[in-house]
This record gives sequence, structure tokens and C-alpha cells, in this order.
Amino acid sequence: MTAVQLDTVSCVGVEYVFPLPYAPRAVSAVRRRVRAVLTTLNVPADAAENVLLVVSELLTNALVHALPPAALRLSRVLVDGRAVVRVEVTDKGPARPSGAPGRPVDPDEHGRGIGIVTTLSARCGVHLHPDGTCRWAEVPAG
Repeated sequence: MTAVQLDTVSCVGVEYVFPLPYAPRAVSAVRRRVRAVLTTLNVPADAAENVLLVVSELLTNALVHALPPAALRLSRVLVDGRAVVRVEVTDKGPARPSGAPGRPVDPDEHGRGIGIVTTLSARCGVHLHPDGTCRWAEVPAG
């Protein structure tokens, strides 16, 4: 798994892309890579932990609920003059047709991810496009 740095001039506007392998340990492997990137981007430790949690939730949702391939885009940008880390997870869309019954979900184990993303983000949302879905969040970066 390789991260692609698209701009090396400054920390603002730098973008990293991580393809997401559909494997049980994919989220933890990507988290380790993201932690290293956040250090490179000089993201404060408390903000980095929030970003890592958002990354985990969005990647897990892509693995559980979507079709491959999926990719994570991570960038540090300015929004309204404030630094944020933008997290985007793009996938091929829902794994089952809308309205189709899925596996029973244990409320103690699942169902809180988007709430966590919403709480930790300054803004978040979903962009549907013809080839799939992009879920994104902008986490304050100090």
C-alpha cells in the first residue's frame, strides 16, 4: 500500500492518496500510515487523534457497506482561514441494493460511526457521483 504525495511545497494543499485493500487488517494498516502523514503535516497530537478516529470510521464503513475499490484522500487545507484535515473516502457505492435487508446489526457494536464523524468534524457530508460515493469530513487541525 503506497501513499502518493501530490505536492511537496507546503503542508497546506498537500494531498495523500491511500488505496484501501479489502482485507480484515486494512483499516489498522492505513491508520498507521495516516499517523505518519499527520506528523509530517505538523498536525497537533489531539487533532491527529480526532483525524485518526474519523479515518477509522469512514474506512470501516467503506469496507462493511460498499463495493471495492475504495481509496482514502487526506489533505491539510484552509477553510475560512482555519487549518483542517480533509478526509475523503471514495468507493463504488452500496454493497446491496437500497432497501434490501442486511445482516442484523448489534447496536452495541455498530451504528455510531457517522455520529462520531459528525461530532469530530467542522463539516462533513456525502457526495454521490455516477461511479460511486465519496464520504468526506473536515477535522480542525489546530
